[in-house]
Amino acid sequence: MRRQLFAILLVTLLASGCAGADFTIPGSEQDGSVEQVDSAEQDEGRVAGALREALRVGTERTVERTAREDGYLGNARIRIELPDELQSAATRLRAAGLGSQVDELERTMNRAAESAAQEAASVFADAIRNMRPADVYAVLNGEDAAATAYLREHSESELRQRYQPVIQGHMEQTGVYRVYQPLRNTYNQLPLLGELDLDLERYVTDRALDGLFTVLAEEEARIREDPRARTSELLRDVFGGQ
Repeated sequence: MRRQLFAILLVTLLASGCAGADFTIPGSEQDGSVEQVDSAEQDEGRVAGALREALRVGTERTVERTAREDGYLGNARIRIELPDELQSAATRLRAAGLGSQVDELERTMNRAAESAAQEAASVFADAIRNMRPADVYAVLNGEDAAATAYLREHSESELRQRYQPVIQGHMEQTGVYRVYQPLRNTYNQLPLLGELDLDLERYVTDRALDGLFTVLAEEEARIREDPRARTSELLRDVFGGQ
């Protein structure tokens, strides 16, 4: 019986050793180099596919979260507050009977950002589609927010062009300037504050983009850290090994 067990163990060890050994002649037709190249290409394709899928999932969630009602206004991390110049004078403006206008200005600025956020979907899709292999591995092996940084670098200029007319149109439609003008006039009459000369459209656009990428970074962190956020087997396989 012991001889039989020893024989089985020996065969098992030899088999496992042979499985990891390479007995082919380098350069021969049987050396497996072609298969190895094909396998490497397949692995690279899987990794690239997983990363693009992760970016697709993350950007879709980001647009969904920011483009809905209260996507900005109801999120304390990205809510667009009054410009610093008005913020410093808010108490005095309220005391001057302009409290409702102050609140309305803040609300409409956030609504404009929510309206513009839908523009990000196609811009992000183009940036993901245009990723090079080097970009894929730089993002995969980079810092926690590497994907967000890549997308910001390659899409912010286009996003700004898309956002600006949407924000402008929304602010005109909702009467932001009718609200802002009396606030501005009263501010300029208050002593020791100086004259308020603010590009409100640019301010809202800047804050809207900052908020968009803040949410995108949160979604990226979820995919990297939370297995439940990986919605496919490919994502679980690639990101689970990091």
